[in-house]
Amino acid sequence: MSEREWDVTRPIGPSRPLPPPPESPKRASQAPGRGLAATLGLTVLNAVLPGTAFLAAGRRRLGALVLGVFLLLVGAAAWLATAGQRVAAQVAVDARALMWVFGGIVVLGLLWVVVVVGGYRALLPRRTSRGGKVLGGVLVAALVAGVAYPVVTAGQVALAQRGLIDGLFADRESATVTDSVDPFGDQERVNVLLLGGDGGEGREGVRTDTVIVASVDTDTGDTTLFSLPRNLEDLPFPEDSPLSEIYPEGFHAGSESESLLNAVYRNGPRDHPDVLGPTDDPGADFLKLGVGEALGLDIHYFVLVNLDGFSRLVDALGGITVNVNYWVPINGNPGTGELPDDYIQPGPDQQMDGARALAFARGRFGLTDYDRMARQRCTIDAIIDAADPVTLLERYQELADTTQDIVSTDIPRSALDDFVDVAFLVKDAEVRSVVFDDTVIEPAYPDYDRMRAIVDEALDPAPAADDAAANGTPTPTAAPAPSSPTVAPGVPTGEAGAVTDVTDACAYDPVRAAEALAAGEPPNQAAGD
Repeated sequence: MSEREWDVTRPIGPSRPLPPPPESPKRASQAPGRGLAATLGLTVLNAVLPGTAFLAAGRRRLGALVLGVFLLLVGAAAWLATAGQRVAAQVAVDARALMWVFGGIVVLGLLWVVVVVGGYRALLPRRTSRGGKVLGGVLVAALVAGVAYPVVTAGQVALAQRGLIDGLFADRESATVTDSVDPFGDQERVNVLLLGGDGGEGREGVRTDTVIVASVDTDTGDTTLFSLPRNLEDLPFPEDSPLSEIYPEGFHAGSESESLLNAVYRNGPRDHPDVLGPTDDPGADFLKLGVGEALGLDIHYFVLVNLDGFSRLVDALGGITVNVNYWVPINGNPGTGELPDDYIQPGPDQQMDGARALAFARGRFGLTDYDRMARQRCTIDAIIDAADPVTLLERYQELADTTQDIVSTDIPRSALDDFVDVAFLVKDAEVRSVVFDDTVIEPAYPDYDRMRAIVDEALDPAPAADDAAANGTPTPTAAPAPSSPTVAPGVPTGEAGAVTDVTDACAYDPVRAAEALAAGEPPNQAAGD
């Protein structure tokens, strides 16, 4: 060996520091500090897309779990809004399911808040100034409030819907609905009596000026609407009903005006209060039996909409917009000679509050019942237009409370699932209308046998008519209706019996409106002058 190799006392050279050990990837990812601006930005993103804050902070498993759950919930909501609409509708009519929905909304809301706060704490740099922490705290509080608003709104909607189901579709006692009868399972059609009542302040009792039967095919959803005039007389009753013995010649309550169809709801139970036995709505049972006999149909359920709360419904929606093509009277009674208080002037896109909308739908002085019926259809169409999703969510609780006040029905909760299924069929099915106006029957002397024949033909058309149409053979047409009497310019003539599209019928007609304006405002004259 050489001396160089064995001389341990020989200095090797100047001392050099050892190089630091290599840095771990985790520490390297955390080395560059995150600024306050980036932390606040990621916190906002985390409130919109939960889980992203944990991913940015390096807690990948937790972030992936939270983000995955959130995306699954978004996907489920998108499915319910499209392909799952029927499931969503069935949940909406199930009071028990709605309570589970409410509980789920509360839990998800709390978890959302935890994710926002936890994500901010995971992102916040250790060395953050007091001012930065205050700014971050304010931002987190604002985000929590923003998260709480939709959660609280959704919870209120769920509770309001549950209250509506429990209140409106409570299992009521009825003389014409029995648990043993299942119209959806036992028959091919379900028939619902739709009533429009005029009860309100200053009015004695309820008169049903609107009487319509909706007959729905439970397999296809095809629907036929049968409209009866308010002044129909001698309403018959089934032979096996106690009402047949009381009214062998048809309904009568002392005078002609008190014996019309629109007076049966009020006067029948008044004169014979317990004749049908225990029932929560005897007037509706009177009409179900009588109208069913008149049309040759079994009426399964009824729905009554009372105009007493109609104006509150419109106000809850924030008003409606309608087109007015002729002078519409506000109040006034042709029967008593009471003059209108004012008139609604013709004009397009008129914004109306509840009181004015009620006057628009109800006004009849100097006009016909069919004019009023047409405006009522336009009012309903305007309400549907006003009920956009944002308005419904913001005011749903008020709307649900109002609905319970103005709508009554004997449809039980047990039938709501079936009605949901049928409603989805009706949405894409054919809807036809048959109006029993004075061109078809004479309301004072109605031919009920003829009315039943018309109903049978409407629900089950003769094969010969279909074969003739298929072979190009013309089918006989009904005789033309008698010409309408001369009316003042701008006043519409009745088009009873005509099938018209609601949207077209409610459109602004500048020619008719101009004629009405040129004629001037109708004078306040007594009826018959």
